[in-house]
Amino acid sequence: MQAEKKWDLLRCFFTTLFLFIVWILFTADFSWFSLTSGLFGSLLIASTTYGIFIPYHQANLHFFIPNPFALVVYILAMIFFVFQSSFKMLWAVITGKINPRIVHFRTHLRSDMARMTLANSITLTPGTIILDLNDDHMTVHWAFSSTTHAKVAGEAIKGKLERIVGKVWP
Repeated sequence: MQAEKKWDLLRCFFTTLFLFIVWILFTADFSWFSLTSGLFGSLLIASTTYGIFIPYHQANLHFFIPNPFALVVYILAMIFFVFQSSFKMLWAVITGKINPRIVHFRTHLRSDMARMTLANSITLTPGTIILDLNDDHMTVHWAFSSTTHAKVAGEAIKGKLERIVGKVWP
C-alpha cells in the first residue's frame, strides 16, 4: 500500500512539473504572480489528472525517462533514416517504382512512450505512415511494400528503429 502512495505522489509530481514547464514556455512571463499562479494551476490540474498523464501500469521510471546516451544515438539515427528515406522516395517518384500497401505488425516495445516514439518515427520517415497504433499492434501505409507477411514487413519498416528506441526506453 505504501509503494502505491509513493508512486501516486511521484506521478503527480512529474505531471505538475511537466504542466509547469509548459506554462512557462507558453506565457514566457517570469513575474512572481505568473510563476505562482502557474505552479498553483499546474498542481491543481495534476492532482486530478495525473492518472491520465502517467498510467498506473507503467510503474517504473524507466518507462518515461529516457536513457540520455541512447537518446542522442536515436536522434542521430533518425536524421540518417529521414535523409535515407527521402532519397529513396525521390528515386521512387522519378522512376515510378512504388508499391503501396497497408501492412500490420506488432512491436516488442513495452512502454507507451517507446511505442509512441516508434510510431512517430515511422511516420516521420518518408514512405511510411502509421494509420493505427493499438497497444503493440501497428497498421502502416507502406509505399515500398515488398511483402504483406506481418513479420517480414514489420522487420523491414521498424527493424533498426525499434532496437534503437528500445534502448532509449527499455
